[in-house]
Amino acid sequence: MLRSAASALLRTSTEIRTIRLVPGVPLGLQLLRYQPQNRTLSLSLCLHKKKKNRWQKRSEGQNMDGNVEEILAPLRLAVKEQGELVRKMKQEGAPDVDITKAVAELKGRKRTLEAKELALQPQDDIVDRTKMEDTLKRRFFYDQAFAIYGGVSGLYDFGPVGCALKNNILQAWRQHFIQEEQILEIDCTMLTPENVLKTSGHVDKFADYMVKDIKNGECFRADHLLKAHLQKLMSDKKCAAEKKAEMEEVITQMDNFTQQELTDLFVKYDVKSPTTGNDLSPPVSFNLMFKTSIGPGGNMTGYLRPETAQGIFLNFKRLLEFNQGKLPFAAAQIGNSFRNEISPRSGLIRVREFTMAEIEHFVDPSEKVHPKFSNVASLEILLYSSKAQTSGQSASVMRLGDAVEQGIINNTVLGYFIGRIYLYLTKVGVAKEKLRFRQHMDNEMAHYACDCWDAETKTSYGWIEIVGCADRSCFDLKCHARATKVPLVAEKPLKEPISFLIVNVVQFEPNKGAIGKAYKKDAKLAMEYLSICDECFITEQEKLLNETGEFTIETEGKSFKLTKDMVNVKRFQKTLHVEEVVPNVIEPSFGIGRIMYSIFEHTFHTREGDEQRTYFSFPATVAPYKCSVLPLSQNQEFVPFVKELSEAMTKDGVSHKVDDSSGSIGRRYARTDEIGVAFGVTIDFDTVNKSPHTATLRDRDSMRQIRAEVSELPVIVRDLANGTMTWAEVESKYPIFEGQETSKKDTMEE
Repeated sequence: MLRSAASALLRTSTEIRTIRLVPGVPLGLQLLRYQPQNRTLSLSLCLHKKKKNRWQKRSEGQNMDGNVEEILAPLRLAVKEQGELVRKMKQEGAPDVDITKAVAELKGRKRTLEAKELALQPQDDIVDRTKMEDTLKRRFFYDQAFAIYGGVSGLYDFGPVGCALKNNILQAWRQHFIQEEQILEIDCTMLTPENVLKTSGHVDKFADYMVKDIKNGECFRADHLLKAHLQKLMSDKKCAAEKKAEMEEVITQMDNFTQQELTDLFVKYDVKSPTTGNDLSPPVSFNLMFKTSIGPGGNMTGYLRPETAQGIFLNFKRLLEFNQGKLPFAAAQIGNSFRNEISPRSGLIRVREFTMAEIEHFVDPSEKVHPKFSNVASLEILLYSSKAQTSGQSASVMRLGDAVEQGIINNTVLGYFIGRIYLYLTKVGVAKEKLRFRQHMDNEMAHYACDCWDAETKTSYGWIEIVGCADRSCFDLKCHARATKVPLVAEKPLKEPISFLIVNVVQFEPNKGAIGKAYKKDAKLAMEYLSICDECFITEQEKLLNETGEFTIETEGKSFKLTKDMVNVKRFQKTLHVEEVVPNVIEPSFGIGRIMYSIFEHTFHTREGDEQRTYFSFPATVAPYKCSVLPLSQNQEFVPFVKELSEAMTKDGVSHKVDDSSGSIGRRYARTDEIGVAFGVTIDFDTVNKSPHTATLRDRDSMRQIRAEVSELPVIVRDLANGTMTWAEVESKYPIFEGQETSKKDTMEE
């Protein structure tokens, strides 16, 4: 791409020290126009040297050292200057449209920098995705749903191994969060009435633009198709440099185009269907929720839920009662959600049906302090703050306590959950060195959010989000309270010796006569709605009333336009003996499929010296089977010991797999390693011939073995799987297995 070629130009010139970049002008265009003072290089020569340098660097094993920083310096400067421009524009109150364009350019420069950083990092830790996916499919971890009918994109079935792994990941989640944090778990319906999702904003805003092949009806996501088409045009050697820069600018601004602007771009660049070459329909907004009807009459519109969170918000009042009316408390839900993705891709990363695990931690907004934060404050985590992103800096390792102290993380409640998320992810198999927490920039966060962080993992697809952790303030509870006229608040007793509190109250004062005259029998609906509005909403509508002379409200499917003669805003003071609090919400949201995919990549290995032998090094906690039981051969003398071990492991709750097939023991080890079985017990002739009866226990990752009594092995495996014992401790306690001392012949002689 153009930016990569431009970076090559910077790299090949030893005379370049600094480049003055103009904020607001596309980076690619500036670098194209840049002419080094002391040497001239053609673009083809730059690209030749770029390829040569890449291989030189890999062969020399260079990491992110000084030379790499020289390459990244102009890209970091570009991000920093654009970030400063965005901040300046906001301070000076520039028009929103100009700020939006400047932010889009900032995002584009940031993406370019991140892509270059990834490209320059060592490539030896990148997984062989083709080999890994072949293993996953061949051993039926998961496969495309309805495969014998040709399959359906974005829908997957989990096989025995994948199902066991997923269940173990969820069980570890329950143990780590619900049990250890004493969180209240609920299970809500997946069918949701339209008015609920209308209130939450999903009906109006949960959408992408789509185009359709006008002949066969095949659909494509508009922004993805346009980007792919432009990249194809840019790869043409005949494409002029100015045209490439123009297309690069379009790609940078992709997230900000309106429906009409996308339509114009499809016409301008003559975008056709990539599969048939047919003409495409103009882009249309497509809601990503699955729509359905509830009941036989079809009168109630509903949707399959796009997230599990709404069920928790709607049950807040009952949950608060269950918790004896006290804050803080947390509720959680594990379940499937649905998003009708236009173009599902990347395996488990972007699908149409997926499992989520979400927590809603309700807290008094004036007391955002977590009593257990000290338990995680010393954790050192790779953080990518908003400031670092807009300044062109890289993510850096930081103590969680320092991040909260310095205000990088908004509060200790959010900080505590970031720490707990980190501990959970590393426990279930996400590699520490491939995990970071990226803070949302101001323009990424919803207007009501205080602070948001995403746990991201480094994969062969780049950095992908697997967990979101957001401080959502009190937005959701207020929206549902306003729509249902049910106050979703907690009562907070006032501390002694103060027995009362004088508060400022803001409320609507409706003119019943004027509203009644305008809306007749529906006037009551409007007045009931006005009576339960919160201060924030009232202030927003008051501003509209002063500026335009009117504002509109919607309730129970009806719309009411209210003017200055119908309503005004009243402010007064009120004495309270119990303070009502609308809780703020800290929301960690886990995408289980994405976590699983990250674990697959981070634990997939090939045996040294044998590229054909692959295995998954799942932590024993989540391994689909904790142990395999392998008789050395099909000799009938081994059968009683296999049965004894299997029954004992079942009794101890140790999931295991018996493999008494005719293959060699080495082949059967490889077969169980390939599906990530953590340990293996082998029954051999020493088991039969010697007393007390012993068997070998093998560790999957090191392939080392010990020998222990058959009666002890189920307990050893259980403790290893639970994390109460390590393999090093096992080796220190039991003799290392060197080889079998007796054989079938010895048995026959006896």
